[in-house]
Amino acid sequence: MDTLADHLGDGLARPLRVEAARKAIDLARLAIEAGNTPDVKEWAQGIASQMGRRSGTRVINATGVLLHTNLGRAPWSHTAIEAARQAADGYQNLELDLETGRRGQRGEHVALLLRMLTGAEDALVVNNNAAAVLLALAATAGGNAVPVSRGELIEIGGSYRLPEVMSASGARMVEVGTTNRTRLGDYQTALQTHECGAVLKIHPSNFRVTGFTETVAVEELAGICDTHGVPLIYDIGSGLLDASARWVPDWLADEPGARQAIQAGTGIVTFSGDKLLGGPQAGLIVGRQSLIETIRSHPLARSLRVGGVTYAALSATLIEYLEGEPNGIPFWAMALTDGTTLRRRCEMLGEMIGSQVEEGASAVGAGSAPGVEIPTPVLRVVGGHEQFECLLTGDPPILARREAGDLIIDLRAVEPEDDRAIADRLLKCR
Repeated sequence: MDTLADHLGDGLARPLRVEAARKAIDLARLAIEAGNTPDVKEWAQGIASQMGRRSGTRVINATGVLLHTNLGRAPWSHTAIEAARQAADGYQNLELDLETGRRGQRGEHVALLLRMLTGAEDALVVNNNAAAVLLALAATAGGNAVPVSRGELIEIGGSYRLPEVMSASGARMVEVGTTNRTRLGDYQTALQTHECGAVLKIHPSNFRVTGFTETVAVEELAGICDTHGVPLIYDIGSGLLDASARWVPDWLADEPGARQAIQAGTGIVTFSGDKLLGGPQAGLIVGRQSLIETIRSHPLARSLRVGGVTYAALSATLIEYLEGEPNGIPFWAMALTDGTTLRRRCEMLGEMIGSQVEEGASAVGAGSAPGVEIPTPVLRVVGGHEQFECLLTGDPPILARREAGDLIIDLRAVEPEDDRAIADRLLKCR
């Protein structure tokens, strides 16, 4: 066992090398019993390699999906990475007021930045947007009814189903309207019929209902909530801070912005930190100060809070927005790269591997902007679908997409310095 573990080198911690050796020996015993001759060293090396690649391995994303959930969604900016490194490299004033030397409030600086960026009175950060919705409901409407449109009873990846989240929060879901049409009167009836703690509006960020449809404008819904003395909770999902910002492209025209939701009179707005915002995984809650204080004081808030590294990375990300166009945030850099630049890179890569460039489309991904296609030149490797798995065995692994038996290489989410690695690996996989 020790000899085999030593043969695997120093790439893994010794307990993992021993585990790989143990598994290989167990497989070898079964092979011998079946009358086969095993190569236990090769098997152990393969098992050890799999262990080393299971988590935390850098992957080149040539799929054209900018926010790929399976690849960790949005890459961080260099400033966010450096801020997180500094936060992890020693102590920090996470809950310390440096002016008084007394205990301070966690996330106070991030709350200030979010207030400036969205126009909200206060803000709070939790570990993801599902937690933000759960906490907002539990703190404002636990035990009471919450009207929500039938057309907004969403389900997203990872078994997130809105009815189940509402149930877990203690709120009692009251469906209003129909799948395709919900009117202001439907909410009015629910508010008059039930003892309501809040009204919930959800942006359907991963699907679209088209045709004979009707929804209630946020301004109208906020007004009726104020009349009945209940807060409107609006989950805008993807984390677009300001829909009117000059860098927001036309293909994001249907995405709601946090600033616009606050201006419309929404009491509580929730959204993600790691999608269109381009920062670390987090759930951001902004809104009226009295409501945020209620949420902050709820027992679940401590269970769902984030740590200092997340605060540091999020703070650095938000500062980039405050300083102007967020060119340093990878999502926006990828999304706004012009087609001419991408075509030039595709042509150079195509010359290396003998493939042609054609017009294609990239996607935002991660349940953001469903159905939206970003025009993008791509490389089609004819008959290359068989190279798909071979690309994943490289160092680093390369993930592309398969289409009608061909392999599609989309460079929109690929760093230019990785183009050569893609070419080399494709040539090796032939």
